[in-house]
Amino acid sequence: MRRLLILFGIALTLSAQYQNSFKITWIEPGSNVILPEFDAFDNSNGTLGVLNASGPVNTEGHPFFTALGSNKRACVNCHQPTYGMSVSAASLLDRWRATDGKDPVFAAFDGSNCPSLPQDKESSHSLLLKRGLYRIPLPWPPRKADGSPKKVEFTIEVVRDPTGCNTSREYGLQSAQPTVSVYRRPRPAANLKYVLSGGQPIVLKTGLLADVDPETGKPVSMNLMTDAREATLKTQAISAVLGHEQARVVPTPQQIDRIVQYESQVYVAQMAHIFGGPLAVPGGPAGLGVAALRDHPAGVLGDNESDPVFGLFTAWKGNDYYRSSVARGADLFMNRQFWIRDTAHINSIGLGNPLKRTCATCHNAQMTGQDLSAGWVDVGTTNFPTWTEPNTWAESSELPVFKITCSRDADPHPYLGRIIYTTDPGRALISGRCVDVGSIVMQQLRGLSGRAPYFANGSAKTLREVVDFYDRRFDMKLSDEEKEDLINFLGAL
Repeated sequence: MRRLLILFGIALTLSAQYQNSFKITWIEPGSNVILPEFDAFDNSNGTLGVLNASGPVNTEGHPFFTALGSNKRACVNCHQPTYGMSVSAASLLDRWRATDGKDPVFAAFDGSNCPSLPQDKESSHSLLLKRGLYRIPLPWPPRKADGSPKKVEFTIEVVRDPTGCNTSREYGLQSAQPTVSVYRRPRPAANLKYVLSGGQPIVLKTGLLADVDPETGKPVSMNLMTDAREATLKTQAISAVLGHEQARVVPTPQQIDRIVQYESQVYVAQMAHIFGGPLAVPGGPAGLGVAALRDHPAGVLGDNESDPVFGLFTAWKGNDYYRSSVARGADLFMNRQFWIRDTAHINSIGLGNPLKRTCATCHNAQMTGQDLSAGWVDVGTTNFPTWTEPNTWAESSELPVFKITCSRDADPHPYLGRIIYTTDPGRALISGRCVDVGSIVMQQLRGLSGRAPYFANGSAKTLREVVDFYDRRFDMKLSDEEKEDLINFLGAL
């Protein structure tokens, strides 16, 4: 019955050319709306589906939808169902114009380039409005669970500071509470049973012990955040309320439990293509759509031949142009080999450099395409010379640039040595290790069509730019048709 309701919802969505003008597409804290079991939202590629597996959700008084801090923000401000439980840069720009910049999502603490800037100016929020990036202030040096400083293998120097925050006397590295400000996209608060699965005692990429759940002592996946700094949804929720919402008191256990329960039952996926029609259909690829995400077991490693990461697309290898393109894209993702080289935590862990593999070598977890192991790698998006930013001599820049100098007694970055220029040191800001500089935890690949731009630094405005980056980075030699097939495949997820 539930599957029939979902298909019926899709049919209703596709019957209209544009989104209903009366449909709520931005949920404000305290709006007390009731979220249906299934909802659908238009995007440039078609329709995104959002499934509340536990049934309709009454948001009245719900801590995910209620401001718990001093800046009038709630979790939902940055995790909107319409945008795959994240936000898009386009939606934020629309919100700025609709509220004249007064929406709590633009709170000075992290919704602006720096709290010290004039908050009524659009330019002070340029990273959020252009790239969907929030300021992430991290203490330096990093701290252990007991609050004591960790051993750090490198020094960090600000080379370029277009936001002014890293050199600020109040907020920067030389302030009373030394802080590094990096700028990152919010990750989707959906499909989280997959994100949290796969915890092992030893991190395969480092040989070190994995972080553990502070309540159970069991190892965790370390795939939850861009830098793997939070162990569980509970610790992440507490940090988010105290940080992003600027709460003065720790949320109650009951509030945290309700936030975690809500996040744990939300599934998002693309449900229809603007020209190709419904994606989750009888006889079609079994991995598409939200019901598949709800029903599939988590923690399963994709097999290239019999049980691929997103299932088999054989049924779509026919005469339909769009579906055939998606099927070819799935084959490219699983089977097209290319040389992976100079990638820390892939080539540097004994697998060889270069290493001939496929996209699914790293994006190997079934249904989401994350890494089933703790997934931080340095593919080069933040580190010079392969980073996605303008050259170091460019006259203008949007992100800060840091100079990392590794100590002589530390293992150097395996491919960049002891002096590294980066726009975001990534995992190294948490671990303090030189080999981790620039390593970012892989994101899930579901609901991509609803939450552009892409990469943790928001540097790819479109899926074409994502594919182009990897084509350049690893010399994949993709044809224009192959790029289109990969884009259509990723857009269908």
